Amino acid sequence: MAIESVVVRQRVDDLDAAVPFYEKLTGSTAARFAFAGVTLASIGPILLFSGTDEAVQRVAGVAATLTVADLEAAVDEVTAEGAEIVMPIQPTPNGHRAVLRHPYGGVFEYVGP
Repeated sequence: MAIESVVVRQRVDDLDAAVPFYEKLTGSTAARFAFAGVTLASIGPILLFSGTDEAVQRVAGVAATLTVADLEAAVDEVTAEGAEIVMPIQPTPNGHRAVLRHPYGGVFEYVGP
């Protein structure tokens, strides 16, 4: 398994106000979407999100998003090394995802086809 990219997550109070700053910083245009009551903007290697405290809890607890070529193989490999599945593989608006707690405490979202 190889991690193809890492997306940093950042909660913001005002998504509309924050997006132009990060678009300029990254040179990328934001792709906006909503998921589970949270509004998000993917801008290059940064994922901004906003919403009520209750709604963002499931997004805010994840340190980063790791993109992999084979999600199922990645989950199998990482769990064999002691990671715990917090959320099993499931479809999302952008593909599939799983959330795992690494044996040293970090919680990461894995995404792939």
